[in-house]
Amino acid sequence: MTAASYAAPSAGSTGTRRLVLATHNEHKVHELRQILGELVHELGLEIVSAAAYPDVPETPETEVTFEGNARLKAVALATATGLPAVADDSGLSVDVLGGSPGVFSARWSGTIAGTDLSRAERDGNNLQLLLDQVEDVADEHRAARFVCAAVLAMPDGRTATAMGHVRGALVRAPRGANGFGYDPVFRPDGDTRTLAEYTDLEKNAISHRGNAFRAMVPILRDHLG
Repeated sequence: MTAASYAAPSAGSTGTRRLVLATHNEHKVHELRQILGELVHELGLEIVSAAAYPDVPETPETEVTFEGNARLKAVALATATGLPAVADDSGLSVDVLGGSPGVFSARWSGTIAGTDLSRAERDGNNLQLLLDQVEDVADEHRAARFVCAAVLAMPDGRTATAMGHVRGALVRAPRGANGFGYDPVFRPDGDTRTLAEYTDLEKNAISHRGNAFRAMVPILRDHLG
């Protein structure tokens, strides 16, 4: 069942067991359901994406930090739906680029092509631009890290934040097909594979998003239990 097939709660429903994820990216929905699997069963949670609420507009990411953008999205969705909402903002921070692309990771190659590009095409453009920018950088100076901020927003205005990251380095050419964004060029420390060469379970065990949402588990249990 896809997230879009869930029905919104009826009027008067408290929605205490429904958790809305502030994204239309099904990769993130799939990852969160896997990461929070035990908690979902423990609390009887139903995790849906924002696609279940087509009348709720997406919130522009106007902050300059991952946490700021995540909080904007979570609070807006919780306010609009009257349900607990979780949002995350994440990206790649490359040491030699002074921490860029950072919060601009998803739109690093710009928007000159408008919205005609698919997500895969935008990802490909972003990735190629990044590789071009560090082409002449020696391997020992290609350190980078993925960063994720996850924010829970409750309908009563309470918020809580969890952070996660994974360090590694940029490889010189994309490898692997089981990933998205910059996964094909990011090699975690201590491994020779890129994140796109990991299985879903392997990736979730070490990823920035996995680490952030694992840190979110006690927060969710405290607020929703």
